[in-house]
Amino acid sequence: MTPQPVCVLGSTGSIGVSTLDVLARHPKEYSVFALTARERVAELAQQCRRFKPRFAVVLDTDKAAQLRKELVAEGLTTEVLSGVEGLCQVASAPEVAVVMAAIVGAAGLKPTLAAVRAGKKVLLANKESLVMAGPLFMAALAESDASLLPIDSEHNAIFQCLPYPCHNLADAGVERILLTGSGGPFRTADPQSLHRVTPDEACNHPNWSMGRKISVDSATMMNKGLEFIEACYLFHAQPSDIQVVVHPQSIVHSMVQYRDGSLLAQMGNPDMRTPIAHALAFPRRIDSGVSALDLIRAGRLDFEAPDESRFPCLRLAREAIEQGGSAPTVLNAANEVAVEAFLQGALPFTGIAVLIEKVMDSTDRLELVDLEAVELADREARARAQEVLSELNGVHENDAGGNSYHGQRPQTRSM
Repeated sequence: MTPQPVCVLGSTGSIGVSTLDVLARHPKEYSVFALTARERVAELAQQCRRFKPRFAVVLDTDKAAQLRKELVAEGLTTEVLSGVEGLCQVASAPEVAVVMAAIVGAAGLKPTLAAVRAGKKVLLANKESLVMAGPLFMAALAESDASLLPIDSEHNAIFQCLPYPCHNLADAGVERILLTGSGGPFRTADPQSLHRVTPDEACNHPNWSMGRKISVDSATMMNKGLEFIEACYLFHAQPSDIQVVVHPQSIVHSMVQYRDGSLLAQMGNPDMRTPIAHALAFPRRIDSGVSALDLIRAGRLDFEAPDESRFPCLRLAREAIEQGGSAPTVLNAANEVAVEAFLQGALPFTGIAVLIEKVMDSTDRLELVDLEAVELADREARARAQEVLSELNGVHENDAGGNSYHGQRPQTRSM
């Protein structure tokens, strides 16, 4: 058996690291063709030493030069590329069989789309690709020979609970999709205390080990909002077909309810290697390195409705997909600016949703006729988000007594 060459977009992130762990367990079936990172050269260099890929790509040109010099000095033959062009080149290379799309945020759109257009087996962990450009992305998929398998644990669970292939939920007898979410670290926190949340507290997820941006999205439940939008595109669903359910244990990863009264659930320990292994080998099953779920030890499974007054980002995401056009693109762009501002101490935790809503309310909705329209909507939303950030900070500076968005700088404290 000739190993299938795999390109891992975003190899130094949590999904990328988990992917490499699974690949390393099956060296006769898979080889590493390309690894990419935004700027984490030290981690990427270490991965190159271990997996010896043909290509490594660093988004930042200067850091790519740094990596190239380091690998040459060590006698490694890995070719180093840079920029979005380099990402697209390795994602669409003729030799590649499988592409793990795990770049976080808007930066993942172009290389993921390049992989789809090149007819690859795409393992989609970059939900922003569908959130930003869902109609274009799905159209490209339909026009190519590519296959798309979801990696988010929730979407992978839904995929496993649906018949394959499933092009129409009604024809499959599906009543609704139940999209589960843990509720993050602030599910039971006093809502009045949330304006004092620090970045470290927001990134301290009770069940999952993730990057800081995704961890903040989980804390605001914007991550679930983005997944809601992604699910609409992935499963050809209407917003009314999907219900978000808070499940603190993160054992039931999502469910599908059928017309005959059946409710199918995919369960497992909260470890991303499970959906990665499932999608990588589909329709076969291979070892992921994840221990089997012990239901007796788990003891109980709790479910509750999400509190949208505590998590307004859920409402904003639902409104965005209902509005259509560029509204989800604007939502995603504003969220990326807001989360980065929060992580840098320039916006309080509760200001994230406020900034996003203000941007959505003051940005024209465009029709996404092509990728250029997506990029235009993204740029305009980011520019508007920066303006709103300045406005909110101005309110904070001129209002010593606070304001409607609890405009206080994050402070270090314990929960």
